[in-house]
Amino acid sequence: MADNDYDPAGSTQMFRAFVDEAPAAQAPGTVTTYGSSSSSSRTPLIVIGAVVALAVVVGVIWLAVK
Repeated sequence: MADNDYDPAGSTQMFRAFVDEAPAAQAPGTVTTYGSSSSSSRTPLIVIGAVVALAVVVGVIWLAVK
């Protein structure tokens, strides 16, 4: 026989345990976004990519003028 008595307390308790996790401590006035640590590590790659792209464009223009 199926149990038709549904107890939502179990689901509510699991939801509260998921939501009520304490956030990581951070300094007042700072803003944390997802992926902030990886974006700072990509900055040198973006700069190097821009320099390489500029060098390619200058090389193509130099060959076209030559």
